[in-house]
Amino acid sequence: MKNNRLGRQTIRFENPPTILNTASIVGPKEGEGPLRDYFDKVECDDTCKEKTFEKAEEYFCNESVETLLHKERLKSGDIDYYIGGDLLNQIISTSFTAKKLGIPYFGVYSACATFAEAIQLASCIIAGEFALNIVVSASSHFSSAERQYRSPLESGVQRKMTAQWTVTGAGSMLLTQNSKPPYITHVTTGIVQDYGIKEADNMGTAMAPAAVETILSHFKDTGYKPDDYDLIITGDLGTVGKDITMDLLLREGFDVSKNYTDCGVEIYDESQDTHARGSGAGCSAVVFSGYLFDQLNKKELNKILFVPTGALLSPTTTLQGDTIPCIAHAITIENTPELGKEAK
Repeated sequence: MKNNRLGRQTIRFENPPTILNTASIVGPKEGEGPLRDYFDKVECDDTCKEKTFEKAEEYFCNESVETLLHKERLKSGDIDYYIGGDLLNQIISTSFTAKKLGIPYFGVYSACATFAEAIQLASCIIAGEFALNIVVSASSHFSSAERQYRSPLESGVQRKMTAQWTVTGAGSMLLTQNSKPPYITHVTTGIVQDYGIKEADNMGTAMAPAAVETILSHFKDTGYKPDDYDLIITGDLGTVGKDITMDLLLREGFDVSKNYTDCGVEIYDESQDTHARGSGAGCSAVVFSGYLFDQLNKKELNKILFVPTGALLSPTTTLQGDTIPCIAHAITIENTPELGKEAK
């Protein structure tokens, strides 16, 4: 078997998978933000006429996958695997969607980095020629996440300025064997980092070191530098985590100020009073499936490093006073790859 590993954490695909299409469904607050024109569907009611916020999140997840399949005129039987996850206990939104789809299913969890984990696993399966078509998805809902991880909205707890707004929405992606750009050429799988943060309303600070570890490992393994990318975009750090990430990378000799941003920063603007902007498993999923995929198709972006981040806490560990372990997974996506020619 030919070794496609670069260093300890990165895989290079000689036959890179293709992102054939994407779909994104969001709630009303996301539809009022600066990326409104890039989403496939904006719901005017975040309950989607369901009885609970959890059922509403399931609706977003299912709707994104069904929209994706409809775009490509595919049926569930045309898909080899469905890989996805969400933030709720036992990833119920995704698992209930999988029940409706009837597709062989892998449920995965990396908190807000779940979309990237699903993409990495799907890419390995396709590159290994074990499947032709794989759908991946991730979802979240502001109200269901607040109920589970922090305080139910009915409690009226005042949010700290470091708190982020969990994105209500779901994104999905169809990956297939080598067809047309954009391609997934490299994946760098993160290592869990824990710098002692305990506050569940300070996710950006907790997750930033994980983003830095993965980005640095990616640069070390591939030889790439920030200037080799049109865009480096983390998934869920918000304004606080973004600033910390830039500072930590600069201390390591990498200035990313010209081409770095964060999905959580981009999805809302200052007028929406989300404090430190967006987060959630659905955050990176809808920003990629909406805005970033559009920019890649238009060749406005030709090579990006997509780095969703996740805080691996639970209500139990928070109540028990544990710190918050975090993870980040990086994916190189490009239109014109020079396969096997990493920068040196």
